[in-house]
Amino acid sequence: MLELSTAAAWCAKPIKLSSSWRPARLCKGRGRLPARSFLAMVVLALAAQLTGCAHVARDRDTGVYDPLEPMNRAIFSANMAVDRAVVKPVAKGYRAIFPQFVRDRLHSFVENLVEPRIFINDILQVRLNAAGMTFARFLMNTTAGIGGLFDLASDHGLPRQTGDFGQTLYMWGIRDGPYLVLPFFGPSNLRDGIGFGVDLVTEGQINPLNALDYNDNRTTVNVTLGIIYGIDVRARNIETLDALESTSIDLYATLRSASQQHRHAELRKAKGLEPEI
Repeated sequence: MLELSTAAAWCAKPIKLSSSWRPARLCKGRGRLPARSFLAMVVLALAAQLTGCAHVARDRDTGVYDPLEPMNRAIFSANMAVDRAVVKPVAKGYRAIFPQFVRDRLHSFVENLVEPRIFINDILQVRLNAAGMTFARFLMNTTAGIGGLFDLASDHGLPRQTGDFGQTLYMWGIRDGPYLVLPFFGPSNLRDGIGFGVDLVTEGQINPLNALDYNDNRTTVNVTLGIIYGIDVRARNIETLDALESTSIDLYATLRSASQQHRHAELRKAKGLEPEI
């Protein structure tokens, strides 16, 4: 299933910009891939792209290590072109056709399917409280929440946790590595890129929908859910990202800072550390 980590998931939730934000420092058959298959991830990652041996090896303001900046910029430009031509117009149409209630139900349903992956990574990180909360969330939302259509757990003091294999590698002491812009998949770094690949493979094995016997239709169902979720994520961020683009002198540098600062804050929170000032 799909989880953006927001820019990296990683844009599962709408981006919130503080009043003190400045562009230079701004801070988702058996064995087949689930909704996080290639076509679905093209859509979601392009949304993350906008949320989430060079002449300049490190961003002077944020400390982002970007030795492959020329290549990253070229990939970024290609991703942006696809977003403007395809993803954003589709997201606008989706928002115009479907009421907020329907969009929220689809969003919650797909996010609930990601909970097993979060649970496993929380266990690997020895974050037992987070794992317990994730298990309780999945149980409550799958039953009382009608298959995850309603996020009742959040309303009952069980907020959604984070947990992906890139985060697990971080908890095990693996450093970021160089900043990367992945084709279609958007902002990342070497460690998180590896983690993302592991998540792609393992989620095909732990997808709760595997319990349903729909055999040859499994790929079609999962891809459809993934595309809908990716479009929904993009639709939730249209105005915010338009404003970001219109006020940024260098959109690539701004999103590089945004995605990495957001990710670092997420990782520090998972480790129980206070946000960096």
